[in-house]
Amino acid sequence: MGSNKNQTQDVGSINIIGKGTKIVGDISSAGDVRIDGTLTGNIIITGKLVLGQTGFIDGNITSVNAELEGEVKGIVNISETLSLKATAKVNGDIVTSKLMIEPGALFTGSCNMGAKVKNMVQDSETSNNARAKTA
Repeated sequence: MGSNKNQTQDVGSINIIGKGTKIVGDISSAGDVRIDGTLTGNIIITGKLVLGQTGFIDGNITSVNAELEGEVKGIVNISETLSLKATAKVNGDIVTSKLMIEPGALFTGSCNMGAKVKNMVQDSETSNNARAKTA
């Protein structure tokens, strides 16, 4: 029972990467993460990602929820809700269930929303591959 309590506490943890901090490498966390510094690498979390105005990520993001105010260069894959604030700059593709974009946010890339869109893209690729093999 003691180990279960520790795991529950870890899931609720909040990790902060402050302004002026630079990390090179991948980050994985079961809790929430706030980045006000620079990350060169991928981030995979099962909580919420908050990227502050001074935050910069050069890599892919995988999270349940995310609120972006800073800059991202990479693929943003959010299973629930992605919020792009007015100061956000995203250069890369977005895959999310729900998307909120404030006026002023910049986004360059493609966006897929909802499971139906993802399945349709996968189905069409499979059909095209099947046709190519038979031809």
